[in-house]
Amino acid sequence: MPNRDKLYFLSDAHLGAGADSLERERQLCSLLDQMGQDATMIVLLGDMFDFWFTYRYVVPKGSVRLLGKLAELADSGVELHYFIGNHDMWLFDYISQQMNVTMHSEPDIIEFCGKKFLVGHGDGLGHLDRRYDCIRWVFRNKINQFLFSLLPPALTFGVAQAWSHKSRKGHIKKNPKIFEYQGDEHEGIVIYCRDRLNQEQFDYCVFGHRHTPFTKEISGTKCLDSRAQYVNVGDWLIHRNYVVYCDGLLSLHEFGK
Repeated sequence: MPNRDKLYFLSDAHLGAGADSLERERQLCSLLDQMGQDATMIVLLGDMFDFWFTYRYVVPKGSVRLLGKLAELADSGVELHYFIGNHDMWLFDYISQQMNVTMHSEPDIIEFCGKKFLVGHGDGLGHLDRRYDCIRWVFRNKINQFLFSLLPPALTFGVAQAWSHKSRKGHIKKNPKIFEYQGDEHEGIVIYCRDRLNQEQFDYCVFGHRHTPFTKEISGTKCLDSRAQYVNVGDWLIHRNYVVYCDGLLSLHEFGK
């Protein structure tokens, strides 16, 4: 029997976006195969799909390799967690029902081997963009979600994919260095984690969303003795990053290296 003693984190594959989506999915499943050999738990930090909406009787086209791999991992006894992102916030209960995946809609504490991990996707944290805060509320509103579900899939997916592509290009045009570290006071996730450290103690913070792989130590804004290691997983769109926790060490890795 394999020695299952590791915790893995993955984020932001954005499957369905870009001409290389199928190849990214194959590489991702290859990595998940490797993880399955020694993983106790695998945490997906959201935006694994560039867009998803769970209809009552319709499953979105594509991503069958990833879905099948998650089902295989769950059946083998690996504990799976999924933190919804800003691109797949309408995943709802599909994979939780089909694959026994624990779903999270907001950042949460996960305990593993006696350590506490503050984990989440990362969008909207720190409230640096009030316009996005409003959009996020609209998209997560139950009434709006119900009304959206009444539209035919061909329309909803067409609009969503066009919007996603335009939004991504717009952000890059506005700030060509958007995927670089912006500094502590301009990183919403860092601000959020520092504030949380004033309220409760945890050992690690692991997030996605930023598409920027990095690791740093942070401390509380009021209690400087409250410290935690912060790691941003990066992505599977530009980079091929993932994070591993084993034997008291949280480390950032790149697939194939």
